[in-house]
Amino acid sequence: MSFSGSYALGDVEFLLRPMELAPTPVELKERLIQSGARHYAEMISAESAPDAVYLDLYEAALTRNGPRLARDVAALALALAQRPGREVVLASLARAGTPIGVLLRRALCTLGRPVRHVSLSIVRGRGVDRAALDAILERDDAAAVVFVDGWTGKGAIADELTAEVAEYNRLRGVTLNAELTVVADLGGFAGLAATADDYLIPSSILGAVVSGLVSRTILPRSAGFHGCVFYESLAAHDRSRAFVERLAPLVDAALPHSRAATWDPESRRALRTRSEGFVAWALDRYGVGDRNRVKPGVGEATRALLRRVPERVLVQDECSADVQHLRLLAARLAVPVERHPDMPYRAATIIRSVGVDT
Repeated sequence: MSFSGSYALGDVEFLLRPMELAPTPVELKERLIQSGARHYAEMISAESAPDAVYLDLYEAALTRNGPRLARDVAALALALAQRPGREVVLASLARAGTPIGVLLRRALCTLGRPVRHVSLSIVRGRGVDRAALDAILERDDAAAVVFVDGWTGKGAIADELTAEVAEYNRLRGVTLNAELTVVADLGGFAGLAATADDYLIPSSILGAVVSGLVSRTILPRSAGFHGCVFYESLAAHDRSRAFVERLAPLVDAALPHSRAATWDPESRRALRTRSEGFVAWALDRYGVGDRNRVKPGVGEATRALLRRVPERVLVQDECSADVQHLRLLAARLAVPVERHPDMPYRAATIIRSVGVDT
């Protein structure tokens, strides 16, 4: 049976296995991750409904940046519509890529391209869900598959996808293309992107309630798809369909006035140099021994505040509307916010060491 979370049937098929997993307290989870005792994808934090104050910031971001996101999705859709072959198969990376994949699917339908959208799991240090890839290729040609995410950070997921798909291709004798299509390629790791600007993609503020009520993905204990928790208890607070129904008409309106996105190797190289320079600076300035504790970009900074134990938040401009939700989260967690006007990103979060720096 097709599993679409709380999205409309047809907008996405999650190649995930709904399961039950007791939440691990954030402080304990952080200690287990940093000690190496457990992998982060073997545990999950509790998710609760966002309160009215936080939702107001989300709505403001949607009003402010929704039109820009719509234009960026339109540019990506126009580029994907030019691909050879009949069908486009969007394989979004759950869950940051899922809302973007839904919008791209709608746009490609508007452009008259046959399109299917599936969402699958990839886990840093553990690889892509090969059972999900098998399921995709049981139905679709490898040349039709496009991997989709919301943004790139330091490139850990892009590198993981590249290595995993290369091995999968070798084992299966197929030719999947591991290049990512993203809205914002902050780190220079995407094959196609609409921008390199670190702006607040509204869906990055929320978790399950804008991602089909699906949790971050979970490593399986047995063969089969990677797992997830379906948060039916949050249904009254769900914004997943509302997000799509608000932005999809804006994407359609932008299509006739947009140009197909292009992304060149020279731009990617410059962005990688910028990313590596920032991470090296952060490691040195704050005495961080593990680059995984540096989370550059407003999207990654947000996820770190929501799911990890942050030490500090860095912002380019504390008055920017795109970081007000970070300031709220930081205040609630009693985490300091530092201004660095010369940093190349709107924001970054440094994860706190819990005494076992790896």
